[in-house]
Amino acid sequence: MSNTYDENTPFVVRFDCSCGVIDVECHPEWAPKGAKQFHDIISAELLDECRFFRVIEGFMAQFGIPGDPDVAAEWRDKMIEDDPPAQSNQEGYLTYACAGPGTRTTQMFFNFKDNSFLDGQGFAPFAKVIAGLETVHALYKGYGEGAPQGNGPGQHLIQQQGNAYLTEHFPELDYIRTARFVAE
Repeated sequence: MSNTYDENTPFVVRFDCSCGVIDVECHPEWAPKGAKQFHDIISAELLDECRFFRVIEGFMAQFGIPGDPDVAAEWRDKMIEDDPPAQSNQEGYLTYACAGPGTRTTQMFFNFKDNSFLDGQGFAPFAKVIAGLETVHALYKGYGEGAPQGNGPGQHLIQQQGNAYLTEHFPELDYIRTARFVAE
């Protein structure tokens, strides 16, 4: 498949993960800015070796901080404007995490269930799982919420130390081996 982005054409990405495979279909019409950023992230192979660092039972699985701190620093400021939610945060939908308006970068999450309460908070899904939802639900949940609210990894330490920090202190985390476009 060509890596050329077309804002009118959905595309499929395969996540080859440590616990299985997840295929997602990205819909630019749902969230045009988010879909374009996702395309750029996949084109840059940014998610290779990324850990699912915040996995909350019955809520969601967050990922997207590059394992190399230099790469993470490079992408940290590539914020995109918000898309208004055109779809609801349903089970298996993929949405960007954010720290307020205009702060979406590379962090995203899979919804484990109907999280439609996020819709009114501006969380706009841009893709959905079309195969491998069982893999999403199988992601390691043992660490839970990140520090200081829980026992999981601190995001600032992931940004600073990357996968070295995660593999030393949180060895059970599932991760994405590769994330690639799938030919249709």
